[in-house]
Amino acid sequence: MRTLTSRIKRSFSSLGYFMQKTYWKIVTARPSMLVITAIVIAASIFLLAGGVYNLLEQPMMLWWTGEKFLFYYPYSLNEQFVLESVFIMIFYALGAIGLLLTYQSTKYAYRPRQAYILLLTGALLIFAAYICVEYVFMGRFRRG
Repeated sequence: MRTLTSRIKRSFSSLGYFMQKTYWKIVTARPSMLVITAIVIAASIFLLAGGVYNLLEQPMMLWWTGEKFLFYYPYSLNEQFVLESVFIMIFYALGAIGLLLTYQSTKYAYRPRQAYILLLTGALLIFAAYICVEYVFMGRFRRG
């Protein structure tokens, strides 16, 4: 009992000791590979969709032309609205989920039905994400 109270007393009385223990816990922490992978995928989707541009330039959300709302700048590749990059982030995330599902389908070699369903779902998500991103990109070149 005495050693426990002396440890508690030492940790509360010495701020340096407390900071050293906290620093050591932070330095030796080992997050799981799933957490690291999720952070890397989220950061790459954020960068690829133009999140840094949105933070630095602070563009408008969307634009009213008098007859419809636009969420992308037509005829321009060097500007974007916030809503356009949000849609692109969503479509990239769908594509990444599709890639993960196709990868997971290889783990079910002895259950062909489940592997086929995962592969088909992943391929459909990848294809849908590709079509949606191309639709937004080609919307910039439409006339009228």
